[in-house]
Amino acid sequence: MKPISLRSRRLRGAVGVFTAGLCASAVAAILLLILGYVIREGIGAISIDFLTQLPHPVGVPGGGVANGIVGSAIIVGIAALMAIPIGSLTGVYLTYFGRGSFGSTVRFLSDVLSGIPRIAIGLFAYTVLVAPLGHFSGFSASFAFAILMLPVIITTTENAIRGVSHEVYEAALALGVPRHSAITRIILPSARSGIITGIVLAMARVTGETAPLLFTAFGSQFWELNPNNPMAELSLQVFTYAISPYRSWHEQAWGGALILILMVFILNIGARVVLKPGFRS
Repeated sequence: MKPISLRSRRLRGAVGVFTAGLCASAVAAILLLILGYVIREGIGAISIDFLTQLPHPVGVPGGGVANGIVGSAIIVGIAALMAIPIGSLTGVYLTYFGRGSFGSTVRFLSDVLSGIPRIAIGLFAYTVLVAPLGHFSGFSASFAFAILMLPVIITTTENAIRGVSHEVYEAALALGVPRHSAITRIILPSARSGIITGIVLAMARVTGETAPLLFTAFGSQFWELNPNNPMAELSLQVFTYAISPYRSWHEQAWGGALILILMVFILNIGARVVLKPGFRS
């Protein structure tokens, strides 16, 4: 085989760097284009009334999505309370006790769960909770969101714990520290930033989901703080307004979409902050 000259290697390297930079620029341009368009269409709907008032009937000017914002916070919050303990403990188990076929099966099922269509998760929540109880509810939406959050939390927890030097765990055991104490008092605090990052990213992932809500929360035009009843949710309101034939609702749909993007953006910024060395210390 004829050796490749230094000039040829440099040329190929330059072409590779240029191609990678071009692809990265294209992705960034698409993202900025989407953000710019949503901001242009939705900024006009943003106001204090839009953020603090309930939806108005068709033909009545004004109205807002305050109940949707509050409903989103309640549904995602309950989902986090359900998913965080299960996901984190599963990640711990897979790290230290999941070396056999059972652990491999759990990892495989977690990967499969992350790829299941969202609407199928919503239909499952409908079958498990909505149909037997005979009514829609915010809690059933939280159940569906918790299922969507689990794969992210499991994977990030396992990776965060594996990022802690195994010698630390072995040293704790050598000093006579019980295994459960070594995990809860030494390993988990050391992996805290990675675990919190996974939790925040999981919450950001479900914040804009709509498909599961069609079978679970169902929506509401009123203030509803009881998760056992149908609840408004911001992404569901955006969907409802967007498919309506009314121009005023279309404008509010763009405003709601802008709020959703800001919420996801804030959650992702929070994940970045958690990853900073200063936060870890």
